[in-house]
Amino acid sequence: MLTLLDPNKADQPFPALTQALTEPDGLLAAGGCLSTQRIINAYTLGIFPWYSHDDPILWWSPDPRLVIFPDNLHLSKSLQKTLRKQIFQITFDTAFTQVIKACAAPRPNESGTWLLPEMQQAYHRLHNKGYAHSIEAWYEGELVGGLYGIAIGQVFFGESMFHRKTDASKVAFVTLVQLLSSWGYQMIDCQVHTQHLASLGAEEITRAYFSSLLQKYHHCQPHSSAWQK
Repeated sequence: MLTLLDPNKADQPFPALTQALTEPDGLLAAGGCLSTQRIINAYTLGIFPWYSHDDPILWWSPDPRLVIFPDNLHLSKSLQKTLRKQIFQITFDTAFTQVIKACAAPRPNESGTWLLPEMQQAYHRLHNKGYAHSIEAWYEGELVGGLYGIAIGQVFFGESMFHRKTDASKVAFVTLVQLLSSWGYQMIDCQVHTQHLASLGAEEITRAYFSSLLQKYHHCQPHSSAWQK
């Protein structure tokens, strides 16, 4: 039975991950709120919000979980060639609002978005608190790709990415993984399988293993240089 969360109790515990449904995969709870406390508590446990217009807030913890370990980053020959050309200028935390809006735009052949206004506002609050970050790819002064996510301890939780020019989001992602590795991060959460991320070295692990890694890494601090400009 799906657990219903009280929207007035941001500190209400989530149910055990083992209670997540298998169909739809990983649905764990509904309701609650999008406060910073609630969201950080969720990510720390391996849970994330995802829902559509007219739905209640839905909380997920799928099994298996797609992750990338920095040492396993894979670069195709064509992507290596693109990186060597330095076509894009990569920055971070300079255009968070623009990245969020671009990620929220409907994809081709889609009429809606999961990144609803209240979700965007929640991630803006997380950005202001130093948890949410963006990586931007620029071409001739124009934002052409990027992604955003949440950093907790030595784990980065990737949320969404976009591109307006071929390989822009891939270059942004690769740059991010390399930066996170140099800062001492141990794992990047990619949530669910996509061929795009699998081609870059992402792999599926069990929810139980993912949870154990979170417990190990979420309280460990990365190097002090992380996210400092």
